[in-house]
Order: sequence, then structure tokens, then C-alpha cells
Amino acid sequence: MGRRRLVVANWKMNLTTPEGCGLVEAVLGMAKRRSEVDVVVCPSFVSLQPLGRSLAHTPVSLGAQDVFWLENGAYTGQVSTRMLVDSGCTYCIVGHSEARGRFGSEPPNPLSYFSDTDETVAMKVSALVYANITPILCVGESEDERGAERTDEVVAEQLAKALGRVAPEECSNLAIAYEPVWAIGTGKVCDHDEAARMCSFIRDKVTLITDSACGNQVRVLYGGSLKASNCAEIFAHKEVDGALVGGASLLAQEFAKIVLSA
Repeated sequence: MGRRRLVVANWKMNLTTPEGCGLVEAVLGMAKRRSEVDVVVCPSFVSLQPLGRSLAHTPVSLGAQDVFWLENGAYTGQVSTRMLVDSGCTYCIVGHSEARGRFGSEPPNPLSYFSDTDETVAMKVSALVYANITPILCVGESEDERGAERTDEVVAEQLAKALGRVAPEECSNLAIAYEPVWAIGTGKVCDHDEAARMCSFIRDKVTLITDSACGNQVRVLYGGSLKASNCAEIFAHKEVDGALVGGASLLAQEFAKIVLSA
């Protein structure tokens, strides 16, 4: 049986709870039309509980945009896996370039606020696996790293470190999003052939790090300025198992076209 396509909406720091609930209605309609595609919505933390109620017993899953690696404690402002489970989350994005302080466009100051490292990403992946929440692990290179022909090296290192705390048999439910930093929020999109090559490269590296069973089951997505006008070329490659969608997921019709193209 082949891998199911997965399309994830990352709303980032957008939409109030009423706005998100309104958009979810449109998302539910399109998901019913494309039942062979798994659709996930990742709103801000404050909207998880109400959207979790709206999505319960529907074909659309709820995801979070980040998580802390401990279950509880004196960690002001952090959110644990227990809290995500309580909200109905079954997916969670980790290691996004913005959380690592790596921005494709002009970054905000101070960068130290965005403090994810390869080590913290690995701890988050481990915590999510333990809590039976599917991690959507983001990897990708900066424009300078690509210019220096270090893309493969950077992505391979991110994968090795992120998966270093989980056993091979625990990785099969993982999703990995190739998100070139230079394409995030910039309007630039990776050439579709190169996106497919990187998705294949990621699968090969996961197989080496874990085992062939895990490598065959992991879903590898593309993300980075993906929209309705360019998604068909990328989805045409069998190496691409879906997409992590940013700005285009905030527009019902735009996101609908992406889901229907997957």
C-alpha cells in the first residue's frame, strides 16, 4: 500500500479564533472531496482548544506549530505534549526555520528570541513520538548554504541530529518537510525537479539513519512559497508526499486548490 498524501496548513501568527473557525468550515468541505489525502490544520496555541472541538470526528486533523520537550514545570510560556493531546492534536510542527531563527526574508530583532537548535529539535521529536503525536520535522538550507553547495550536507546533518533520540521503529509515523529557508515567505519556490531530488535525498538519509522499513513509510513533504499556481508541478513527482503550506493556507480557495491537486 502506497503512502497517503499529506497537506498541512501552517497558519503561523495569523487568524483569530473566530477567523480560524470560519476557515475550518471551508477546509472541511474540501477534505471531504479529497478523502484520499490527509489534511492537517496548525493554528496558533490560543486556537487549539476551540478548533479541536470543531475538528473532532471529521476528516481534518489538528496540529500545533511547536512544543516544549518536558511534560510540565516552571517553563513560562511553553506548551507541553500533554497540553497538545488535551487539545486534540495528533500532529505537531518542529524545527521550522523561523523557530530556529533562520528567515528567508528580513528577520525580526532580536534573533535570540528564536532559539531552536538541532539539540532542542531532537528533544521535541522524541517527546512527540513518546506522546503518540506525529512530528512534522522541518529541514532546509539557507540561501548562503545553497550558494556554497552545502545543501545536502546541511539537510543530512539536521536529519541525523533530529532523529538521534528515537529508535528506528518509532520513526515510521514521522513526516519530514523539506523547507529551503530562502523560499520561506519570500515568494521564491524551489524548482520542482530540485524539490523532488531533495525529497528523495531525505528519504535515503532517513533509511540510512533508521532502516528501510522506516524510510519507506516516512512521508516527505515540500514547503516554501507553495501555492495553487505551482503545486501541480511539484505534486507530479512521486518522491513528494505532500506539502507544508504557509501563506496560501490562509485563503480558502487557494488552499482548496492545493489539496485537490495533491
